Amino acid sequence: MTLRVVGTGLGRTGTKSMQTALSMLGFGPCHHMVEVFAHPESMQLWVDAREGRPNWDLIFRDYQSVVDYPGAAFWREIADHYPDAKVLHTVRDPDQWFDSTQATIFAPDGPTRQRAEGLPGRFFSAILGPLRPHLGDRAWMTDFFRRHTEAVKAAIAPDRLLIYEVGEGWDRLCAFLGVPVPDAPYPSENTRAQFIARVQAAQGDPRRLAEQINKGADS
Repeated sequence: MTLRVVGTGLGRTGTKSMQTALSMLGFGPCHHMVEVFAHPESMQLWVDAREGRPNWDLIFRDYQSVVDYPGAAFWREIADHYPDAKVLHTVRDPDQWFDSTQATIFAPDGPTRQRAEGLPGRFFSAILGPLRPHLGDRAWMTDFFRRHTEAVKAAIAPDRLLIYEVGEGWDRLCAFLGVPVPDAPYPSENTRAQFIARVQAAQGDPRRLAEQINKGADS
């Protein structure tokens, strides 16, 4: 199995819904942060990648597509390694994106803000890189968000790239991938309220809490 779609959009840009959408369109299984927590042994592979020893074919041996973190942190390397894959860049309003991150994946009391020990700590450091000291800084983060999109547009040939706005539905996505539009609504998963409710329900169970924090709600 080889990657057919490389998602370059940051977490909190509709990536969980996109994971489901790609599977519905025949591009699954799709890698997403939830896959890391389902297979925590894979964290070491991402740490190795940050340290210059990537094994992309091992990481993605069971997947046809990737969205969300940790893949988004290595988008350039992954897109280069799979030159025949289409590149899908999910976006939304940068300020809305920032607000969403602060309530969910980058919440002040969340694991991405903590100095976790051992492999989880090294994993978060590997995927967040320069973002980690600035997670609560709106100006820095929204500027990073915009620069990230411009970097993708500059690096990827236009005929290989789709810039996809959260909430736009099936039509442009299916045309880009060359598949029919399904006879089903585009998925909408994990609202912010649902995300927060799951996190609150998981309090006291560190593994379950980490899983819920990183499910990638879309709003």
